[in-house]
Amino acid sequence: MKKSRSAEVKAASRKEMKKNIIKYRYFYLMFIPVLAFTLVFHYLPLLGLRYAFTDFRGIKAPKFIALENFTRMFSSQGFLSAFANTLELSIVKLLLNTLLAVIISLMLNEIISMKFKKTTQTIIYLPHFMSWVVTASVFTLILSPSQEGLINALLVNLGILEKGQEIYFLGSKQWWTPMFYVINIWKDTGWGTIIFLATLSGISPELYEAATMDGAGRLQKIRYITMPALSNTIITVLILNLAKVMNLFESVFVLQNSAVIQQADVLQTYIYTQTFNSGALPNYGYTTAVGVVKSLVGCVLVLLCNYLSKKVRGRGII
Repeated sequence: MKKSRSAEVKAASRKEMKKNIIKYRYFYLMFIPVLAFTLVFHYLPLLGLRYAFTDFRGIKAPKFIALENFTRMFSSQGFLSAFANTLELSIVKLLLNTLLAVIISLMLNEIISMKFKKTTQTIIYLPHFMSWVVTASVFTLILSPSQEGLINALLVNLGILEKGQEIYFLGSKQWWTPMFYVINIWKDTGWGTIIFLATLSGISPELYEAATMDGAGRLQKIRYITMPALSNTIITVLILNLAKVMNLFESVFVLQNSAVIQQADVLQTYIYTQTFNSGALPNYGYTTAVGVVKSLVGCVLVLLCNYLSKKVRGRGII
């Protein structure tokens, strides 16, 4: 009796599934190109991970060498330096951009004039649409060590620097990293405010009205109403962006030079150099191994942040 009942349920379930497939067939057809794109460009390349365990120069067939690429990698000072730079530059940039995006969002949210607010938003969004090549060119001119450099000219005119002692900011081991953070903040922080402003617009005005009736000031409203409402969004943004911290490339590549390579070399530029600018026949097996380690570290960072989120607020996003 039970088997008969179970068979009837399965038959009804299959019939309902076929009915839904026929009903929504056009949606499934629309999904096919997306599925094909994902399989070809995201899952099919995973087959190339096997080259991480080979010596593959692109001419002869790959030669299996087990873990030799990983042994070479972790004994290479260049890799270790690039790995440390990647973590430092990416994580500090992420934290600074997120913090300033929250602060700017709070400031924009307090603006009463809608015309002025929209104008300000447009101005701070614009840098995001500039390519990194253009951005690097602009800041190279601004930070130029010659008299044409805006910053150096200003420092000389203020008497902070003497003429002839201008600073080459993008060629200085001391100044390159701070300038990298400043340029990234200028370019990306405004765009990062969009999601926080969307969250702020969803906060019920009744909460602020009730707080006003209770005698709460502006700072108290921000502390007890606005920030708790933003906290989930902030954590979500941090977790999602942590997945990309190991993919730092373009912003570093266009700003680095041989004078600051120790501070500016990251894993992506290290892979690029080893593949295309090593002066010898590239070992694609070695660079694939570096890419595998990069991806694993990014995955671990996301899982760790998600775990901490569960501990702090009781839930994560994964």
